[in-house]
Amino acid sequence: MERITVPALSLIVLIGVSGSGKSTFARKHFLGTEVISSDFCRGLVSDDENDQSVSKDAFEVLNFIAAKRLAAGKLTVIDATSVQSESRKQLVALAREYDVLPVAIVLDVPERVAVERNEQRPDRQFGPHVVRRQQQQLRRGLRGLKREGFRHIHILDGVEKIDAVSIERTKLYNDLTDQTGPFDIIGDIHGCRAELEQLLMQLGYTIVRDAEGRAVDAHCAGRQAVFVGDLVDRGPDTPGVLRLVMGMVASGNAYCVPGNHEDKLLKALRGKKVKLTHGLEESLAQLAAETPEFREEVDRFIYGLVSHYVFDRGNLVVSHAGLVERMHGRTSGRVRAFCLYGETTGETDEFGLPVRYPWANDYRGRAMVVYGHTPTPVPEWINNTICLDTGCVFGGSLTALRYPERELVAVEAFEQYYEPAKPLHVASAPGREPDVLDITDVTGRRVVETATHGRLSIRAEQAGAALEVMSRFAIDPRFLLYLPPTMSPVATSPIPGLLEHPSQAFEAYKADGVTELVCEEKHMGSRAVVLLTRDDDVAEKRFGLAGRGAVHTRTGRSFFDAALTGELLLRLRAVALEAGLFDELDTSWLLLDAELLPWSAKAVDLLKHQYAAVGAAARTALPAATAGLESAVAAGLDVGELLARTQRRTVNASLFSEAYRRYCWPTEGLDGVRVAPFQVLASEGTTYEDKPHAWHLAVADRMVAADSSLITATRRMFVDADSWDAGIAWWEELTGAGGEGMVVKPAANLVRLKKGLTQPGLKVRGQEYLRIIYGPDYTEPANFERLRGRNLGHKRSMALREYALGLESLQRAARGEPLWRIHECVFAVLALESEPVDPRL
Repeated sequence: MERITVPALSLIVLIGVSGSGKSTFARKHFLGTEVISSDFCRGLVSDDENDQSVSKDAFEVLNFIAAKRLAAGKLTVIDATSVQSESRKQLVALAREYDVLPVAIVLDVPERVAVERNEQRPDRQFGPHVVRRQQQQLRRGLRGLKREGFRHIHILDGVEKIDAVSIERTKLYNDLTDQTGPFDIIGDIHGCRAELEQLLMQLGYTIVRDAEGRAVDAHCAGRQAVFVGDLVDRGPDTPGVLRLVMGMVASGNAYCVPGNHEDKLLKALRGKKVKLTHGLEESLAQLAAETPEFREEVDRFIYGLVSHYVFDRGNLVVSHAGLVERMHGRTSGRVRAFCLYGETTGETDEFGLPVRYPWANDYRGRAMVVYGHTPTPVPEWINNTICLDTGCVFGGSLTALRYPERELVAVEAFEQYYEPAKPLHVASAPGREPDVLDITDVTGRRVVETATHGRLSIRAEQAGAALEVMSRFAIDPRFLLYLPPTMSPVATSPIPGLLEHPSQAFEAYKADGVTELVCEEKHMGSRAVVLLTRDDDVAEKRFGLAGRGAVHTRTGRSFFDAALTGELLLRLRAVALEAGLFDELDTSWLLLDAELLPWSAKAVDLLKHQYAAVGAAARTALPAATAGLESAVAAGLDVGELLARTQRRTVNASLFSEAYRRYCWPTEGLDGVRVAPFQVLASEGTTYEDKPHAWHLAVADRMVAADSSLITATRRMFVDADSWDAGIAWWEELTGAGGEGMVVKPAANLVRLKKGLTQPGLKVRGQEYLRIIYGPDYTEPANFERLRGRNLGHKRSMALREYALGLESLQRAARGEPLWRIHECVFAVLALESEPVDPRL
């Protein structure tokens, strides 16, 4: 059996006369969704697969579908005769447009076989002359398939060969998505072998030397190096760098992509005419002193380098000059050219160098792109991309990026080996100011990439609603690193008289395979995010804004005025210092998730004008109505049912007033204000969603111990499948004493499932607290039954999306990414809040 291989991402064109068996071949070797048949497309536009008069329209449909599949990175098979070079030309152009390899599979059967097969099909009403003409066209075109642009050509001559063949899909050379690291990605070396050795040792690699003391390999347990190209030219020891890097690649300790300097060196080694500029002359002179065998090895090594690599399930791309998202994992001459040379504007600067197009400014891809090529004084993150060429050969430094840690490691150049055409401190292309926000970043339809929940869409109308809130009421965005997500309630309880009960929370998590849970007391306050700095200089140095930090609400508004906020932050700083948090977490700032009590500290107007007004009106009107109805009953009127309902409403109104009053107590300045922290969100370089809730609550307990007059403890109970009854009893105790209820969370904190994330928490509120939410009379039978039908699906979806966006903003902030990258996620959380979801859920 003959086996032919096709790239896993390619455009496969089946070529053969009518009756050659293309459709049968396609069904046998490919998924039905992968095959686009010209006959099927004719049927789509005319209801007749054999209507040749609609061929033009049919092929427009075929090309459109193929384009959509190729854009999505899907293997695509074209089932059409394709015996004419003109029809193949269009398909090759389509493959080039989407940077995939065009593959030709020719099914060449004897003419009589094709004619017999057509005669057996009543829908094929054409004579043998049609097959004969197609056969002639096929034969004339076979020798020109390579010139037409097909990169892989497989000619299957004869029915037996066609029937016996098997097809194997092979990964593209650049597809290393199964390699997850960790990696040490090293910038442009340019012959600086001594600095490379020092950097490798600083990264923890052991250098291996040959009998002559030359470095020929390096290894570090559990890690691999990745070189971004431009190993050669300009520096003092191009052969030494090549010897070391080639040895590491050969032993599996490293990967390497080519740079434009390797591309030019290869041409020179093969005798092609090239200009001996930009250090090439030095490399050739140094290599001339090496053996012919070594030069041949260098030739083979450079020739075999792949334009770029995609690592870690598509999360990391390494290319010499960077790469726009649409080219990730693709292969074509255009992709290779971009990887080697980048993209230029067609202009030259005052130094005579081409002006590079700042592609990274427009990058919005999911993958981190690490590259070199254009020297910069220091690496800078731009839209999840980073350039590691820090000009070692020009007297700068040699830089490596640890992945996934995102830690930068660099060694200074021992000396300046080459005079740059452009001073190193001059930027090569205009970059975006990292802390400048642009309205176009948040208006219109947006797609935000998150590490935990994939791509999330924000509609234009949602963005508009968020923009008004953010621009009019929110604190300075430099302090606004995070907005908490909404929280999903539990499913409606079947227990009479209750909308919510812990059993539904426990069952929901059990269905997700999560049985280790924590029940946390739900405080009678307002959700607060606290940005806390170690001293007064940190805020300006780290965030570019004078102050001590911020205490803000779920919508980004400050709880208090500037003076009171500063006073509260000063006390919270003292608590954190006393608890040793800054030292323990090795950070100058902290972001805490908390509740601020009482509710009346923020919502006094809401309480006065909504809740208190309702209670006061009920206390005034209902007793009078009751007295009147009692008189009517005494007079013999049939109003007993109305009287009973009014009496119940009177009791309900009293319960309503009692419920909201529990959330109110007098405050004067900070007197009476309490803070209940329950989670550490982030600090410099780190987020803490991977820490179990026991760790977070222990941190909160230490803060309580440091100042119990300001800090309130969060009571909790850890339960598993064997102790649900204890959790239920505790909830009944909390709510029976007038408490709001509890939040049930996975004890491990962040939990990923095959289907995605599990809910970070489910709120289980008590019967009397829900009276505040749904109104005094929500327990009336008709109202209660209507509430049982509440739809929770949209709320749950929104909670997960906001949770993922919040984690993404925290991770970007901890990594020190530009402010607008952080704000993109923060803004998106607020935008989702405008979705048409019942706010009482």
